[in-house]
Amino acid sequence: MERKTHILVIPYPLQGHINPMLQFSKRLASKGPRVTFVTTTVISESIQAQASSSVNFEIISDGSEEVENQETLDEGVQRFKSKVSESLAKLIQRHNSSKYPPKFLVYDSVMPWGLNIARQLGIDGAPFFTQSCVVNAIYYHAHRGEIKMPLEEGSSISLPSMPSLGSYVLPSFLFDTSFYPALQNLLVNQFSNFQDANWLLCNTFDKLEDEVVNWMASQWPIITIGPTIPSMHLDKRLEDDKDYGLNLFKPNMDTCIKWLDTKEIGSVVYISFGSLATLGEEQMEEITWGLKNSNCHFLWVVRESEVKKLPINFVQETTEKGSVVSWCPQLEVLAHKAVGCFMTHCGWNSTLEALSLGVPMVAMPQWTDQPTNAKFIVDVWKVGVRIKLNEKGIATKEEIELCIKEVIEGERAKDEDEFIEMERIG
Repeated sequence: MERKTHILVIPYPLQGHINPMLQFSKRLASKGPRVTFVTTTVISESIQAQASSSVNFEIISDGSEEVENQETLDEGVQRFKSKVSESLAKLIQRHNSSKYPPKFLVYDSVMPWGLNIARQLGIDGAPFFTQSCVVNAIYYHAHRGEIKMPLEEGSSISLPSMPSLGSYVLPSFLFDTSFYPALQNLLVNQFSNFQDANWLLCNTFDKLEDEVVNWMASQWPIITIGPTIPSMHLDKRLEDDKDYGLNLFKPNMDTCIKWLDTKEIGSVVYISFGSLATLGEEQMEEITWGLKNSNCHFLWVVRESEVKKLPINFVQETTEKGSVVSWCPQLEVLAHKAVGCFMTHCGWNSTLEALSLGVPMVAMPQWTDQPTNAKFIVDVWKVGVRIKLNEKGIATKEEIELCIKEVIEGERAKDEDEFIEMERIG
């Protein structure tokens, strides 16, 4: 009997990296190969039986189980690289002598050392870029030293295949280099050896970013494999593929959907700022007033760690209009007919989901790649509005109310109705 080709896939252990790479793994497995999704101990408790049965799961050590005292971000990044390099090598060596020796490693692009490990042990590899091609291209130019960091506030840059970009729409690490330098290095250094790979896998699709994709394709062997969202929300080629299958937070599935079922078509504002962003108490209060004043129904994801920032009695006072949950099944929510707009931090996965499901956006980017995604949401794809910040960097209740109403009720809403209908039908 001919052995199946065995492919290993390893993401960085963050929800925004896990989701697209797990979805890609399911697509690979549907074509016949044996696929093993490699996770690390820091998220081992989140591996649940609900995870896709078409994909095998293995857990390797990232050293987190050995950490006794609180470590800095720099220390955590270094520890992860050191320990996972060692653990991944052992995993490949063990599988090399098994019934299904691996032939290929798909590794998160922020782990470029994955390629070195793979080739040292006799297999090939390719990086998986979880962010947009525009953002990847910006980091590439930064890696080459073609962008002088930190950028001055109010400055702009011109790069091949993209419009002139001001500092406020560039990835935050380019003009605030003192803010999490370990993460900045992680993102910029993903290009340290990418030219040694035979392919570059990018979570986008050609028509969405045609100019930059064409420019990158003229330089390197890129393959666009997005949008990597569950098949039942796209082409329906994979049976029962309704969700990603691995949640680091427990979603309030029944609560969210039952609540939405009671609302009229297009009447609900869905608000989520992802799994990482944290907002200050003043900003949280402005959002609460903006939602109240908009007089729209709202479903707001406020993680358990953030609930204490809500004004006292806000949840009780707004039960007739809104629902606040700690996490939710975002795809199911965005696909629901009651949702009229998505107030979002503009993470790349959330952006692709909203685009794929035809939901217009109110953009409120926080950091990293999100300001750039917001720029394209508003000015290039024209599927949303961006909230303007005041001189203190705060989105005021007046601005939040204005943007919500513009998308839900205004002239823009009429234009977007056609966009939504086309996306949901086609």
